Amino acid sequence: MAQEEGANGAPTKEMVNFSAFKLQLTVEAPKAADAVQFYKSAFGAVEIGRSLHPKRKADQELPHILSAELQLAGFTFLVSDASGDSATFGKTEGHSMALCLETEDVEGAVAKAVAAGAVKDGEVVEGEAGACCGEGVQGKVKDPYGFAWIVCSPAKKAETVEA
Repeated sequence: MAQEEGANGAPTKEMVNFSAFKLQLTVEAPKAADAVQFYKSAFGAVEIGRSLHPKRKADQELPHILSAELQLAGFTFLVSDASGDSATFGKTEGHSMALCLETEDVEGAVAKAVAAGAVKDGEVVEGEAGACCGEGVQGKVKDPYGFAWIVCSPAKKAETVEA
């Protein structure tokens, strides 16, 4: 394992290497299956794996999803039913999170999300400087599970000026 270098170039601690970064969206139980379907319909997510809660009996109604793994725009995220303390884990007073998606068709993406059950937050507008996707067109929706999504066009590339 490689070592990190300190300010003077001397080794300090061993570096930790991560193999993946996955965001986990926890929704009210037993709505994870509905949330997975929403993300597939609204954003075209692809389910690549699912694990069911081990304590659910086969003869009961739909089993609770322990975790479903989805891919969207090259990013992998998890959707899980809240169980026990997981419903409050990660919630911090005064902090928020928005999920950003980049597309050339912002209006179409927002309309598709709304058709799948999201709620539009304002109109599709020219973005502001510092927005998650730059200064392009952007629209905002809130999904049925309380998560905010910003859908925006790719940032405009700065033109080079010749002297």
